[in-house]
Amino acid sequence: MAERNPKPRVVDPVWDQIISEAHEAVAHEPLMGGLIHACILHHKSLEKALSYRIAAKLSSNEMSMMVLREVANEAYAVSPELVEAARADLSAVMERDPATHRFLQPMLYFKGFQGMQAYRLAHWLWEQGRHDLAYFLQMRCSEVYGIDIHPAARIGKGIMIDHAHSIVIGETAVVGNNVSMLHSVTLGGTGKEEEDRHPKIEDEVLIGAGAKVLGNIRVGCCSRIAAGSVVLADVPPATTVAGVPAKVVGEAGCAHPSVTMNHMFGGQNSED
Repeated sequence: MAERNPKPRVVDPVWDQIISEAHEAVAHEPLMGGLIHACILHHKSLEKALSYRIAAKLSSNEMSMMVLREVANEAYAVSPELVEAARADLSAVMERDPATHRFLQPMLYFKGFQGMQAYRLAHWLWEQGRHDLAYFLQMRCSEVYGIDIHPAARIGKGIMIDHAHSIVIGETAVVGNNVSMLHSVTLGGTGKEEEDRHPKIEDEVLIGAGAKVLGNIRVGCCSRIAAGSVVLADVPPATTVAGVPAKVVGEAGCAHPSVTMNHMFGGQNSED
């Protein structure tokens, strides 16, 4: 007998697009069918797919996939802001990375996106006082993705970590919304201090590959840090810093550096 008042289907354009891309990928490369069905097509929502993907990647002989998936499902159920952040991260990758042509790519292949979602789960556990499990996820994330983010660090949404290899973010670091960073970035301390000792990165900052930002310093909104720089002092908003140690070399060059992803010195952007 048909249900009298069936629950209306929730419209989710992003998830619907991922499903469409998954079907297209299987049709184009049938050998990927098993992976794509397991990671995408067997699930009814983005959060269910994320919990599966994170658990599948981070499980080990020490912690089963079933346990990690239950933890992730619990987190997404009681903290919808985690899913909201994941959507913002997914959109950030799609918008800013020229190598990304489908939402499916970060979900299946990109360790920057996946590692950020694993960090978000670890941070949720940390906030719940479940520190040992949070540390376990940090360890596994470092082993699997090459990204080491302390679960106590506070990171906003709309984060794009390109390539993602050798990212290190310390315990008391704070990262705002819509920040972009490339591989080998360190947000670290300068010694053995035990208090607030890591950088504070404000919204819409672009951090180039290999940059090191060290100490309890503030990087102002909409600024740029050039690749390979070592930043040891506060960075004013809407400026570009470069060098070892880094110094202000000019304005940011555009209104939204983390979105335009323009690493070149000089020259203005059409958003000015």
